[in-house]
Amino acid sequence: MVGGQARARAPRELANDPDAWPNADLSGHVAAETVQHIARHLAAAIDAQHLSLRRLATASEVNRQAIADLLAGRSWPDVATVARLGRAVGKSLWPGPNGDGSV
Repeated sequence: MVGGQARARAPRELANDPDAWPNADLSGHVAAETVQHIARHLAAAIDAQHLSLRRLATASEVNRQAIADLLAGRSWPDVATVARLGRAVGKSLWPGPNGDGSV
């Protein structure tokens, strides 16, 4: 795996309080902070648009369980997954100047 053991633990497991996901303190874990940002913004879009995971899965062509795992912080989503989900909800999920904000 590229990056060695960097992704051996799920993003939420890097938090001081994993149960606080997606608002947990992940200080110093920039990759996990990015996944948390994506999960938080995706959850907000799902709620605002009254989407079910099934409907989002169909619209994005991303497996429903993959979406659930991302939202729960149990997985490290790849770029294609984030891009498809962002397109399906009509907003950039990636943090930074071209996304919804900085990490």
